[in-house]
Amino acid sequence: MIDLPFSFTIPLPAVIPSRIDNHIKRTLSALKGQFLDEPAFNKMLLEEDKLIYEVYEIKRPEVEGELLMGISIVHPGKVGNEFFMTKGHFHSVIETSEIYYTLKGEGYMVMETPEGETSVEPLSPGKVLYVPPRWAHRSVCTSRQEDLVTFFAYPGNAGHDYGTIEKTGFRKLVVDGEKGPEIIDNPRIN
Repeated sequence: MIDLPFSFTIPLPAVIPSRIDNHIKRTLSALKGQFLDEPAFNKMLLEEDKLIYEVYEIKRPEVEGELLMGISIVHPGKVGNEFFMTKGHFHSVIETSEIYYTLKGEGYMVMETPEGETSVEPLSPGKVLYVPPRWAHRSVCTSRQEDLVTFFAYPGNAGHDYGTIEKTGFRKLVVDGEKGPEIIDNPRIN
């Protein structure tokens, strides 16, 4: 069987793709251990297992030569003074890159290598971000009332390694400071 070309739309302002093969919903409980303020996390979780982010995937075979793509939507909010974020991941095939294009909202992409090099890049509408191979990455929404919406694409054989980040977290955190979003060192990591 020969694969045929296809197209889809990402209508604005709704941003839900016209083609969806998988819809992932991540609630607060899926980010246990990722937020610095654990008492605030636990209190929030007791009140509601709030929806933090969603991913709309356009699936392709998970093999070399294919591209997986979709839309990521991080909703606005905070746990303590730390903004809502995605779980974050390395790719299982660590020598894999990824592209993000910001459609709506404001935020940051927090990134780091296994060796501890870090980078935090601002995200805003129209901005394209290239995440090189070997860089774990996490989207953070700093908008007060608007979702952070990005289109992403990465090689089909990349896979996801969430476990490494779940164990240690990222070295940098994005918090709500006195003058707006601030990037700080994660005190849990030496």
